[in-house]
Amino acid sequence: MPDFSDFIVYADESGDHGMVNIDPQYPMFALTFCVMRKDAYTAEIVPAMQGLKFGIWGHDTVVLHEHEIRKSLGPFGVLRTDRALRTRFMDELNALIETAPMTIYASVIHKEKHRAKYANPWNPYEIALHFCMERLHMMLTAEKQHGKTVHVVFESRGAREDAELELEFRRIAGNDSHWGYRRHDFSRFDFQPVFIPKAANASGLQLADLTARPIALSQLRPDQPNRAFEIIQTKLGGLKCFP
Repeated sequence: MPDFSDFIVYADESGDHGMVNIDPQYPMFALTFCVMRKDAYTAEIVPAMQGLKFGIWGHDTVVLHEHEIRKSLGPFGVLRTDRALRTRFMDELNALIETAPMTIYASVIHKEKHRAKYANPWNPYEIALHFCMERLHMMLTAEKQHGKTVHVVFESRGAREDAELELEFRRIAGNDSHWGYRRHDFSRFDFQPVFIPKAANASGLQLADLTARPIALSQLRPDQPNRAFEIIQTKLGGLKCFP
């Protein structure tokens, strides 16, 4: 049997990593790694998220999705017509994130600035993934997780997209990154990617989804009030904005 890590990692992104048609209103790509101890995840985070859902909808099958919450779409449409319920939901969601025992590593790429600085800019996803993997490596080293299998869970985007991401992930894990230098020996851990659909309703993946956009907005519009980021900021173990 493999020696599993004490930690589980859930990853999600905000924005797209394309460098051709950049949205001038949101020229950002952000990747977040939400790292949690498995015992705390099962004992605290999952029950808290299920409790929130049971309290608002009476069942726990709703998948928390930042875009749908922000636009009041799908099962979140009820929040548009019931202001008191929306206030309660947002208060409980903020409290859940605030008390969740997790560490967040995030990388943000301002794509317009990135394209302006480099003649042949690297893929934003590769940059962001490498940064988050470096910070994860440092944390796992401090926690003495060497030799253990560490699962990093991503939302499935489609066969081609998943295959491309897995290839880059395994390049980094195998010390074969395009970056051309190596500050960390990733082979000291058995990093394994896992791809699941949003419909799998994984609590950790939903937390990662809820953190990515507020982090990106904190870099795009630093002077704009950002209550979500104020809460997330207390969980940050590392945040880097490129370039």
